[in-house]
Amino acid sequence: MRKNVVGKPECIMSGSFCCLRWCCGTGFNSGHERLKELPSVTLDTSHMGNDVVIVKNGRRICGSGGALATAPIVQNKAYFEAKLQQRGVWGLGLATQNTDLDHLPMGRSAESWVLRSDGKVYSNDEEQAKLADVPQEGDVIGISYDHVEMNFYVNGKNQHCPVTRLKGTFFPTFYVDDGAVMDVAFKEFFFPVPPGYDAIMIEQSLL
Repeated sequence: MRKNVVGKPECIMSGSFCCLRWCCGTGFNSGHERLKELPSVTLDTSHMGNDVVIVKNGRRICGSGGALATAPIVQNKAYFEAKLQQRGVWGLGLATQNTDLDHLPMGRSAESWVLRSDGKVYSNDEEQAKLADVPQEGDVIGISYDHVEMNFYVNGKNQHCPVTRLKGTFFPTFYVDDGAVMDVAFKEFFFPVPPGYDAIMIEQSLL
């Protein structure tokens, strides 16, 4: 059963980096009793590298290292995005909870399948695919996954370089280094969702 997801204001930081200059949102009390809110999918501060900084209610990653999302992809077809707010070394894709989030670049083991900033997708430290358009600062990268293949989009354009042979329970993953900053989107996307796909839904057993 599909559930509506409502964000919960929060601000979480770790370490001391330049991206701390960004302000965090604050909540408010309208004086009315609020209904119980369902959690949103965000970046997971319990599964991130030691030098990662997560701000903007769990939607921005900076510092140095990787982070997983708070929920795995369990539905048949899921989609998520990230906007490159500042250039540097970066990557995004899918990973298991066993992946090393401090060892960059990700994609060195079979536990992660990531697009790196050179426009190539890696797993087990081997090139799996290459995008037609190498993403630049300001671009939005979309990822769709249907448990058969993972596809990449740059500013809404399908790159037609499907990655297959993924097996296991995967979480969206992102990493940054050398000044890179990424904003992630698990709903309210920048570009239309590919037909048949939807935002990541949190499994009932995880609530």
